[in-house]
Amino acid sequence: MVLNVTYHKKEQKQILIDLIGKPFSFLEAIKMKGVGSKRMIIEEVSPNLYPYMNTVSDINYANIELRKNGILVYINKGLQNFTWALPYYQLVIYKTNGTSIHGQGKFIHFKNTKTLKENKAFFSKMLDKKIDYDEYYNFQDL
Repeated sequence: MVLNVTYHKKEQKQILIDLIGKPFSFLEAIKMKGVGSKRMIIEEVSPNLYPYMNTVSDINYANIELRKNGILVYINKGLQNFTWALPYYQLVIYKTNGTSIHGQGKFIHFKNTKTLKENKAFFSKMLDKKIDYDEYYNFQDL
């Protein structure tokens, strides 16, 4: 789900809490050594995310925030801000010539730059959270 969060509305905040959980508290964020990524350059997006990208030759940026049950991908388009809410059970990450985040029939491919390499620890933290979420909701008996 992609929301226009340029102007904050209570309904949008409640939708995000219902979908991917509350944000981590200040102490939890310190213990985790941060819950947000540095901004990364978007190289390619799926066709259904084109309306949220700059149409001129500007560079598109995004950053990611961890939540308890998913992630928020913040996309900047000029003076507008969009948020893509992605629960962990729909999240798929590929590492091929950069990094791609897939889910809900959409994807964002981040360019392989210095900032992406600086976010390596963040991506491993995000994968750990996804694994913890999957283990918590695993109903199979092995």
